[in-house]
Amino acid sequence: MSTTTITGFHQDADGDWVADLACGHSQHVRHRPPWQSRPWVTSEAGRAAKLAAPIECVACRMPELPANASEYKRTATFTDETVPGGLLRDHRTKPGVWAKIVVEAGRLAYTLESPRRTFMLTPECPGVAPPAEPHHVEPAGPVRFHVEFLRSADTGGALGGR
Repeated sequence: MSTTTITGFHQDADGDWVADLACGHSQHVRHRPPWQSRPWVTSEAGRAAKLAAPIECVACRMPELPANASEYKRTATFTDETVPGGLLRDHRTKPGVWAKIVVEAGRLAYTLESPRRTFMLTPECPGVAPPAEPHHVEPAGPVRFHVEFLRSADTGGALGGR
């Protein structure tokens, strides 16, 4: 689990409140005492007061870039119509090479395979692909995105790009 912030709210098909999170995930925030005590969710003012509040995201297990990682290469911008087929199937970066998937507009589903987990990437929530880990993307409607390749100082800069 990691900490993120609440960016908005919506109701699901059953009328339960769901928090939209900065990480790109969403999470139910029900008020059902005595098991779930969140009286603030029952009013518009209560929900508004929770915007930008920190919250633990139970679904967020996005890898983090090393603090000393620096970009050495960037792809062109792709769209849902121009995304290369190789990005839609499992692929990997070279050992020592990290990838940061940056959504410029729209939404992009990003799946890491080991262990399998899928994230919804947005302009506020980029994706991170660790070195040599299988992953793929899938447009979730119209999207524009690019990929930045990075190395950390630990790799010594001796490795080539993709």
